[in-house]
Amino acid sequence: MTQAGTKPLWRNVFFNAIVLILLSIWLWQQNQRVSLIKPAMPADGKLQCVSYAPYYGKDQTPFIASTHISKTQIDADLKVLAQRFDCVRIYSVSQGLDYVPEAAAKLGMHVYLGAWIGRLAIDNNKELNLAIKVANEYPDTVKALIVGNEVLLRKEQTEVGLAALIDQAKAQTKVPVTYADVWEFWLKHPNLEKSVDFVTVHILPYWEDDPQPIEHAINHASIVMDKLHASFSKPILIGETGWPSAGRQRGTSIPSLVNEARYLREFLQTAEDKGWQYNMIEAVDQPWKRNLEGTVGGYWGLYDTDLQPKFDFANDLSERKDGFTPLYMGLTGLLVFVGLSAFAGEKRLSAYISHALLGASVGALGVIQLDYLVIVSRDSIEWLVLGGLALLGTLITMSMPFLMQVKYSTKFLNTLQKALFLIAASATLTSVLLVGDGRYRDFPLTLYVLPVLQLSIGFYLAKIKVSTESVIYYSMNGLSIATASIFIVMEPHNPHGYYWLGIVLLIAYATLPDHKRIASE
Repeated sequence: MTQAGTKPLWRNVFFNAIVLILLSIWLWQQNQRVSLIKPAMPADGKLQCVSYAPYYGKDQTPFIASTHISKTQIDADLKVLAQRFDCVRIYSVSQGLDYVPEAAAKLGMHVYLGAWIGRLAIDNNKELNLAIKVANEYPDTVKALIVGNEVLLRKEQTEVGLAALIDQAKAQTKVPVTYADVWEFWLKHPNLEKSVDFVTVHILPYWEDDPQPIEHAINHASIVMDKLHASFSKPILIGETGWPSAGRQRGTSIPSLVNEARYLREFLQTAEDKGWQYNMIEAVDQPWKRNLEGTVGGYWGLYDTDLQPKFDFANDLSERKDGFTPLYMGLTGLLVFVGLSAFAGEKRLSAYISHALLGASVGALGVIQLDYLVIVSRDSIEWLVLGGLALLGTLITMSMPFLMQVKYSTKFLNTLQKALFLIAASATLTSVLLVGDGRYRDFPLTLYVLPVLQLSIGFYLAKIKVSTESVIYYSMNGLSIATASIFIVMEPHNPHGYYWLGIVLLIAYATLPDHKRIASE
């Protein structure tokens, strides 16, 4: 039951004001333009090379064998990329990509031509034979033939087997031949240098076993290159380097638009100073990669899926470009919650102010939640589940004006019991998944933070009690807290882990049986 029907709610006013202020500060900060280094650019303004995968359209994926990229799309894509790059790297010649060198030649571009190598010899032979044929047809356009990409990392070929494929390519084409893999795997297989014309390495500070913060990323790349130059005598091409603009934080490595721009700008300047040859990853965001690598896999592009550049290499930029949208949504939420308070028969000024502040937070946060759903939801099921969770949280906060009134409180508290159970159960599942599949799974902080704050602190301040006598809450909360704690042990430098632990602790408090919660108060 509730004791708040007649008493002032100034404590809730203060609490909701703090929440709104913190949210407003965060939004303001995210919309501030940041000044980044302006790297030295070539006279024609074009960068060396970029990875090109054309699978950015709806339902396009290389994993569907029947996928075929049209010549029209490739021509249009390269026309855009030619404005910024002299070269593209492709990873396969199947599914219509054997046309890329012809299209590139028309634009005066060059191509690092990839032959995709996997486990099956029949597929490898077909792919390699076509790649050799294309390389021989366009020797002035194909800068090199890259036989295999991270094959040793995926353990799909042995070093001996891979060397045999490289030797086959070298015997049948006059273009340089190389192999591309993560830099550590080149150090593990130094003898492979004998088979290639130059060494192609991937340096991705975000994906390191020890993820690098953006502040140290370029220094890390420089240290890696020094190690490689000390280990190999042949030229070295940085075949992949970049930074994701969205996705899950790994340790102190934070995906963001500003960080992507910062890394690439600082990298360009360093590459210019040290004479590095490079290929950036990647041209266009790849939605299909989210199924392999989580949200972050889909957001390494310099262009979004509408082929619009995400940033340039000269001007300041901000992480978000919300304009007045959060303000408008916040005002809308404020008016809705004031209207709900009036409909519920509220008479207290403090309650109106408290609910108005809460409504403003709900409206403004809704903008952030929608962005989150767009970024992380890969299919209709995830839209349904995560969108349903966001809607559930909104309905929980919208119940506050009615919970303050005795005539409504009993009915709404019974419904709220079910909502609280769903919040606790979903948080438990999320905690387990973060430990079991944490490398690729996002923290859904924006979906939980406001409803959980209201269910715990907001309800405590308003003296609202939700009956949770079922022993199942002990099991769920114990599992949530345990797994959230395990994640912190696994990634002690990731603040999102601590935020998530805070959320599950607040849920545990909100679901304490009445007699224990009353004792704690």
